[in-house]
Amino acid sequence: MTVIGKEETGQKQKTVVIVGAGPAGLMAAEEICAAGHQVQVYDAKPSACRKFLLAGVGGMNITHSEAYPDFIQRYYDKADWLDTSIRQFDADALQDWIHGLGVETFVGTSGRVFPKDMKAAPLLRHWLKRLRESGVEFHMRHKMTSMKKNHLTFDHNGETVEVQADAVVLAMGGASWPKLGSDGAWLPILAEKGVTVAPLQSANCGFYSHWSEHLQTKFAGSPLKDVAFSFVFANGHVVTKKGECIVTKDGMEGSLIYAFSKYLRDGINAHTHSSLTMDFLPLQSEEQVVKKLRNTKPKESFSKYLKRTLNIGGVKAALLHEAFSKEAFQTPEALAACLKAVPVSFYKTKPIDEVISTAGGVCESSVDARLMLNALPGVFCAGEMLDWEAPTGGYLLTACFATGKMAGRGVCEFLNT
Repeated sequence: MTVIGKEETGQKQKTVVIVGAGPAGLMAAEEICAAGHQVQVYDAKPSACRKFLLAGVGGMNITHSEAYPDFIQRYYDKADWLDTSIRQFDADALQDWIHGLGVETFVGTSGRVFPKDMKAAPLLRHWLKRLRESGVEFHMRHKMTSMKKNHLTFDHNGETVEVQADAVVLAMGGASWPKLGSDGAWLPILAEKGVTVAPLQSANCGFYSHWSEHLQTKFAGSPLKDVAFSFVFANGHVVTKKGECIVTKDGMEGSLIYAFSKYLRDGINAHTHSSLTMDFLPLQSEEQVVKKLRNTKPKESFSKYLKRTLNIGGVKAALLHEAFSKEAFQTPEALAACLKAVPVSFYKTKPIDEVISTAGGVCESSVDARLMLNALPGVFCAGEMLDWEAPTGGYLLTACFATGKMAGRGVCEFLNT
């Protein structure tokens, strides 16, 4: 068994252990190291930021350029809680920080912010180099198995490693993409210490639905493009978003359905099912659709009629028939109403290990304003371990960076008291 502590390393300054080498953990490390403390980063995987790198394969969306009042509302009911962290390290500050690493950024047409070369690897390479040069030490392939305040136990290739520190930052992620390190194994460790933790749930996820055999056989994997989804809350409030997704053999996947994942999941939790409506012609008013549908031809099949008048066919036509009987299409007015509001119901989220991110985690009531655990003084939490969620579009990463920075500052305040 190996024991590592301040006395062994001979460090005169305070020692801080960061558990988790993702964006939140590394940002905390940078903040604490800049204050003159010795920082030791431990991670279960062979290299840092594995989920960050994989997320950047298709283009690293680092943050979003929308105005702050709209930006902060992307965190749903946790917006007020995260406001303090994100306001002190918002999208503009994050971009300035990236520029400080020598990486240029640009704003895409959707408002999303990307590194100029669209890649995550160069950014991470520059960041890790700067951290190492500043004195941050990395210990990879160390999986935390237990903790008692500032005393942590790791498994390192079958060997037990005991570590002590003056303060600890836990930034081990949620439970999505467990092969990359975020497996949620920390949850029972904290729960047994009296930390209130909300169950981890799928977020930014696909959903299961009951399709007919026809739709499963003919249209599984079909893209659903140029549509708008609407979700109606119990109080009558409606959220509508445009985009596209994929109709799978057992439900739906893709960016547009992900944008509704919190609403649909909460509905399923409350009522065992949840639904939304699909507008197949979001750029046309119902009156415009009716006018086109009145252009009928004798002896024309219904499928040809839809295709000729409105270019509705394929998976859209199949979904229309899933939702309505033929009797609902007797008049142009009735058919237009159907095309503008096709209902679809879901009964379960995709499993956590198949989703982009998770909801749940360490509850707001379990930490103070500095993100220190009330039950474990000197131990801080950051990133997706905390109980918040956000849609894709750069919001997830921004909150991870911001809470990491907040936890880092909290550590410095704690060590100075």
